[in-house]
Amino acid sequence: MLLETPFDRLQIGDRWASRGRTITETDIVLFSSLSGDWYPLHTDSEYAAKTRFGARIAQGLLVLSVATGLIPLPIGSIIAFYGIDKIRFVKPVFIGDTVRVELEVVAKEERGTTLGLVTLNQEVKNQRGETVVVSTPRLLVKREQSSGGDRT
Repeated sequence: MLLETPFDRLQIGDRWASRGRTITETDIVLFSSLSGDWYPLHTDSEYAAKTRFGARIAQGLLVLSVATGLIPLPIGSIIAFYGIDKIRFVKPVFIGDTVRVELEVVAKEERGTTLGLVTLNQEVKNQRGETVVVSTPRLLVKREQSSGGDRT
């Protein structure tokens, strides 16, 4: 698994793909309840039928959250989630679509002797292989060497 690899052994271009997960109506309702996002495009079938999508779609942040859950984050090697840059929701995700995540290491930056910052290209794809979300997450990860101070 890509994120089990220590910073020092990760290479630019390393890739990994997740299993799939199907988005359900329950996911949308639970996410609406948790987030307060009851926008009718996600929750009102009649409204959504009259939009360019023709049916309800999942919230973009729901899809991004599900994608995050598809990535195994080994305890101990990931120190902190540093952030996400350049998020784009490029295609709708409908109830019944199955999404998966593809990651690629695109940059590495040493942060002292014990930490490194890894930048990933993340694509969330549906069951047809179409990209639905693109983002650039950054993770602070352990290095194999472990002496001296760190800076974040």
